[in-house]
Amino acid sequence: MNGTEVYSPDGTNVGTIDHLMIDKQSGKVAYAVMAFGGFLGIGEDHRPVPWGKLNYDTNKGGFVSDITPEEVQSAPDRTNDWYADRAWDQRTHDHYQVPYYWI
Repeated sequence: MNGTEVYSPDGTNVGTIDHLMIDKQSGKVAYAVMAFGGFLGIGEDHRPVPWGKLNYDTNKGGFVSDITPEEVQSAPDRTNDWYADRAWDQRTHDHYQVPYYWI
């Protein structure tokens, strides 16, 4: 999964999957942490994107999503404990307009 490309519907590269985050209680994939921006890994940023926002396309060999780099950059700020903060989860899922994975 690591290194898998993420494309917009028009085929533009939005970023790559750096790693996945799995919810400890449900065992479901909660987020794909996406690397974007930068050049050759320099200056790139990493942001969690809700797993429900990504769709794998076998023809492209990567994920397709309607997210934009601007939408990723404007996502709710991460706190020190963002991975254990349900309020952050809710803000993030609302930002991306995707159903909560924990319901």
